[in-house]
Amino acid sequence: MAFELGVQYGHGAALMRKLQASDLMSLEEYHEARPEFRERVLAHKQDRQVAVGPNATLYFEDQLTVQYQVQEMLRIERIFESEAINEELEVYVPLIPDGSNLKATFMLEFPDPEERRRELMCLIGIEDKVYVQVSGFDRIYAIADEDIERETDEKTSAVHFVRFELALITRKELKDGAELRIGIDHRNYRHFVDPIAAVVRNSLVADLD
Repeated sequence: MAFELGVQYGHGAALMRKLQASDLMSLEEYHEARPEFRERVLAHKQDRQVAVGPNATLYFEDQLTVQYQVQEMLRIERIFESEAINEELEVYVPLIPDGSNLKATFMLEFPDPEERRRELMCLIGIEDKVYVQVSGFDRIYAIADEDIERETDEKTSAVHFVRFELALITRKELKDGAELRIGIDHRNYRHFVDPIAAVVRNSLVADLD
């Protein structure tokens, strides 16, 4: 069952294959498993998020977080047809790291709608200024929104999907214990976390080959 698949995750990205329809629970199975599964996934997500300054957060994705998103979408939309399930997988599976990268949902969070509108106008291009930096190496800037463009000439989006490609040597250094810094270097938003919490770092290292 998919519930068991999530337990296996975390032993190294090289041991995991991409999420498939056969890994998912049926609507009935998910209804029964959801309370425990949801609790476990939310605890897992706590170790995979990094707030960078007061208004930006990176939520790093992996097989378990994506599985949860797919299961929730199937549940909400009452989707059970194979073709429709595969369409959902085509949307979400690209968010799963490939072993050489980290992938995240990048969110700009402003509770007040008017403040959000105003700030998003000032933050055009911010998704390209998000970076990770392994201790002793240069910054690695995000590759953002590869599926669709999420900003206009007037404002950026509050949600972006980003990928950080790590060279083999930086992946090795992380596995050997190097610290990881995450920051944003936009002219109107400069913040960083140096280093990120060890529990988060360790969770992200598990994504890498």
